[in-house]
Amino acid sequence: MSHKIILDTDPGIDDAMAIFFAFQSPDIDVLGLTTVYGNVPVEMAAQNALTLCEMAGVDIPVCKGVGMPWVGPQSKYAHFVHGNDGFGDVCPEPSKRELDPRSSAQFIVDMARQYPGEITVVAIGPLGNLALALRLEPELPKLLKGVSIMGGAAFVPGNVTPVAEANIWNDAYAAEIVFAADWNLTMFGLDVTMTVPFEPAFLESLRENNAKLGGFVHDAAQFYMDFYSQNREDRVCFFHDAMPIAHLVDPSLFEIVRGHARVSTDPLNIGQTSVAPENTTASPDWLGAQQIDVAVKVDKERLTKLYIDTY
Repeated sequence: MSHKIILDTDPGIDDAMAIFFAFQSPDIDVLGLTTVYGNVPVEMAAQNALTLCEMAGVDIPVCKGVGMPWVGPQSKYAHFVHGNDGFGDVCPEPSKRELDPRSSAQFIVDMARQYPGEITVVAIGPLGNLALALRLEPELPKLLKGVSIMGGAAFVPGNVTPVAEANIWNDAYAAEIVFAADWNLTMFGLDVTMTVPFEPAFLESLRENNAKLGGFVHDAAQFYMDFYSQNREDRVCFFHDAMPIAHLVDPSLFEIVRGHARVSTDPLNIGQTSVAPENTTASPDWLGAQQIDVAVKVDKERLTKLYIDTY
């Protein structure tokens, strides 16, 4: 079964790997890329998305979205993780393609109205575009098939603060809006993405299977591996952003827990994603919160094979 998706992204090395995985999967129909600030400023995110489309020979709309958090100052970005160009300082030739004139949020709304009940928004960056789309179209939850996000940390520590994961922390107020909406939301956070370290041999397999796209991911990810391999004996990196797409292709790869979820916006715990699994609390403060699905385990061997075979 083919899944219509919109990829909401801030490319980003692991975003690039995920985007190419989606483009090459026969089960995924990517309607467009909507971009947001996060790993890099939004102008760079949009340009990088255009470049990835051109590299892959894929002609779909690319839109520029929000460039700042819903509340608070502009982000300082993650150049120390993704390099100054977002691609590990590989510096590919920028695409000369034009952006779609619509904002990312407007594109999401337009596509949802065009294909009611058919689209899953796969959000692998901060959630400002989805929050804004909800403001533009309050009926959006009824128009989308679902929302899958890479972000959060339900039962494990964060990676920016002791409690917060980067995508949620980057725009916690937007995430609060998105988590509170009445749609089918599945979260792929650090609970599952940090359980699958990828070694150099994995990158070499991507390059062997696809010299152009896999080769680009291989080269860009060397900088990424340098970051993740600090204070470790082994050389690894983590491709967080591809997991929501892998779940659409093969849900049996993952173990899911359902629960009531909240996003903290107080200064100390900002960006924390707290989840109370079903039947674990009688607190009305929690029972009044929306329920989401949270990925907590994944079959690493089968997931790795899926990535390699798809490339």
